[in-house]
Amino acid sequence: MNVEEQLKTDKAIPLETRTIIHFMLVNNTINEQIAQTLKPFDVSLQQFNVLRILRGQQGKPANLSTLNERMVTKMSNTTRLVDKLLAKGYVKRVVCSSNRRKVEITIIEEGNKILKKMDVAMKNTEASILKNFSREELEKLNNLFNKF
Repeated sequence: MNVEEQLKTDKAIPLETRTIIHFMLVNNTINEQIAQTLKPFDVSLQQFNVLRILRGQQGKPANLSTLNERMVTKMSNTTRLVDKLLAKGYVKRVVCSSNRRKVEITIIEEGNKILKKMDVAMKNTEASILKNFSREELEKLNNLFNKF
């Protein structure tokens, strides 16, 4: 279905505008599907992202600044995300004794366990979202996105 049909308009939409609308529609569709995938785990996409970053630290703690820098979606509320993960028992937070302003966050065993289950669900969702694309088309699409 093209953009004009989706927006239920008979008017031709200029190419540039149609392109931006396509980006927005695709973004919304992907976000909705990912949110549905993560819903059974009671985790937001941003919380999932924090858990993946912490797992990537391979046992080394990360501070809030590191998490914020590496987030796919840059946010100012990283502290709140960590607080929610702490409440769920997925991470631990330690205040540095030599510098009380420095807080170190580490994923714990329970966080790794749930993240493995989320990985499987996310892999299935990604496959579903991208099912109409060939490998070559995905490579081409990624090369085009790199122009941003």
